[in-house]
Amino acid sequence: MLRSDRLFPDFCVLRKGLALALVLLAGTGPLGVSAQTIAGFNSSAPVNYEADRIELQDRQKRVILSGNVNISQGDLKMQAARTTVAYTDGGGVKIQRIDATGGVSVSRGIETARGDVAIYDFNRRIITMVGNVALRRGTDTLNGGRLVMDLASGTSSVDGRGSGGSSAVGQPGGGGRVSGSFTVPGRN
Repeated sequence: MLRSDRLFPDFCVLRKGLALALVLLAGTGPLGVSAQTIAGFNSSAPVNYEADRIELQDRQKRVILSGNVNISQGDLKMQAARTTVAYTDGGGVKIQRIDATGGVSVSRGIETARGDVAIYDFNRRIITMVGNVALRRGTDTLNGGRLVMDLASGTSSVDGRGSGGSSAVGQPGGGGRVSGSFTVPGRN
């Protein structure tokens, strides 16, 4: 395991929904997670976003962001081509999860994780990435099919599941294994 201590019909309804989306995503309303800092990460920090397009689906309780999506929560950054933000609004707007697709990148400090798809579960404080996953920390690397970042414990784990039959280093026939390299300190 690699520690991740350094490591978003009618005009009246549309107007109400847009205001709800802005409160939801700009972080001015409650996020539905307890206000505490876990493993150096404040999981109740506001969630901010930027995208080329936003679509509010108020009845389904979700917001779709598309085109160069950038989401941040404290020092945690997520980039993707498209995201779906699921929320509840009973007693206040609360983000439940973010599903991101299309060249997803999640970074915090010197760690960067990349994959095809990511799910950020706000209730469990877990980010799961699948498909061509690469985790970088400085010059150290871990590659595999699936990455689970537990923000509560500050740990990340990579396994070969979901690799789709190609190795994490981009060559066919990887067999769902994990690969990587670690920097060795120089000798004096």
